[in-house]
Amino acid sequence: MSSEFVIRLAGEAVYTTLKASAPMMLLALAVGLIISIFQATTQIQEQTLAFVPKIVIVLIAIIAFGPWILTTLVDFTYNLMSNLYKYVG
Repeated sequence: MSSEFVIRLAGEAVYTTLKASAPMMLLALAVGLIISIFQATTQIQEQTLAFVPKIVIVLIAIIAFGPWILTTLVDFTYNLMSNLYKYVG
């Protein structure tokens, strides 16, 4: 295996990870921003007010985007395992 091959494979793995986690991260970012603006305007500094809605929205996102995430990860794994003979030899 050449170093270019390993770097390309690692890049694909990182890209797949980012693609699979993007919906949850973006929704948590949006909810966190909305809660932060609400806290700044009302001057309420309760930590659970920012934490609980993010957990709830991430769980909803996992339920909503779960099949797509699973398909993305299975496709990457299938591609990796089907070309395993190229990596070993």
